[in-house]
Amino acid sequence: MSTIEELPERSRTVQQALAAADLDAEIITLPSSARTAAEAAAALDCEVGAIANSLVFVSVDADGNRNPLLVMTSGRHRVDTTALAATLGHGAIDRARAEEVRAATGQVIGGVAPVGHPAPLPTVIDIALADYPQLWAAGGTPHTLFAMTYDELIAITGGRVEQVGD
Repeated sequence: MSTIEELPERSRTVQQALAAADLDAEIITLPSSARTAAEAAAALDCEVGAIANSLVFVSVDADGNRNPLLVMTSGRHRVDTTALAATLGHGAIDRARAEEVRAATGQVIGGVAPVGHPAPLPTVIDIALADYPQLWAAGGTPHTLFAMTYDELIAITGGRVEQVGD
């Protein structure tokens, strides 16, 4: 068990956001990377589908502006950006570039948490995550994670529940 002072700076920010949301979740630090859902599931000895991937996309508006969108998806499948764009009424949704992810979240790809960003992000939550009693999400770095329930994920992000992939 780590104290908040022992966590990396980005994870301390996430831990503080979790506490502010009244979520009693503890960020753990893994000795090896959990940058991918498969790596995280192997390290935690859980199903890959129970990993709540935090993926940053951008919706592109008519003027070409790229607006960040956080998609929390089950590690068991990929996001169908065409279908999701249609569901959300967006013209197009593209994967965010690394610098866009960092600017929107303050975190790096492979360690993006659902909270702890400089400003709240519009969030879509994969309905497939409801299949698991316990979810694991990144804690701000590729080596940190925390557990929560599906309902807690919805509560802390204010996310919109949708089918995001197959």
